[in-house]
Amino acid sequence: MSASPLAPPSDPGALTPAEARALLHSGLDVPTAGWSTGFAQANLIALPREAAFDFLLFAQRNPKPCPVLEVLEPGEFHGGILGADSDVRTDAPSYRVWRDGELAEETTDAREHWTEDMVAFLIGCSFTFEHPLLAAGVPVRHIAAGRNVPMYRTSVQCRPAGRFSGRQVVSMRAIPAAQVADAVRISSRYPSVHGAPVHVGDPAALGIADLDNPDFGDPPVVDDGDVPVFWACGVTPQSMVMESSPPLAITHSPGKMIITDAPDTMYQVP
Repeated sequence: MSASPLAPPSDPGALTPAEARALLHSGLDVPTAGWSTGFAQANLIALPREAAFDFLLFAQRNPKPCPVLEVLEPGEFHGGILGADSDVRTDAPSYRVWRDGELAEETTDAREHWTEDMVAFLIGCSFTFEHPLLAAGVPVRHIAAGRNVPMYRTSVQCRPAGRFSGRQVVSMRAIPAAQVADAVRISSRYPSVHGAPVHVGDPAALGIADLDNPDFGDPPVVDDGDVPVFWACGVTPQSMVMESSPPLAITHSPGKMIITDAPDTMYQVP
């Protein structure tokens, strides 16, 4: 008997982006950390055209959490770094539909909520530099444990723009103390996917009260001798939506990304 088409792949890192998107398009709903080694992943936020400029300005003012990789024309849902087979409305494992700042629905298919004037923004994702971390021998504990990365809303306010404001979200990876400098060095070479960490050490400095209870994703895996390291996170636009309450927004579900055709090296600097 053949395996279910919704069964998670045994080696998601070996999948091409097109193969990964086909699986996710079929309804497989899993975090995408470790998928399609060598290719960039992206966060998604889509807004009606009349709100798109304000978000573009918000992203320009907050490039660390909101590095823009691609902006599609109003109403378009594929192209650019996505590949000809792609559809931003179905290729993420799961989507969140927001109405007036409230989470209205979580779905594996956003097509019925997509309007003719929706503008899709692809935001850089730190999953992109996890492959180089692993290649350098730096452990990425949520991948090893088969979990989603933990993400936290911080007390750090982003710079507002037009109708939009909100608190920065960070992702956390517990790194052995002796390898923190390596993690900083490697990730700093990928500024378009959040780059170097925004904080190392005490979570309270970011207003995080309980590291074991993230706002998004799964609880962290922390081994003896690990140090918490925090990177700006592309879930920040969802925090912005919660605080600014636009009439409609569509985002990916945290940790469940769109896998692009863009090689990791496209975003690497010397």
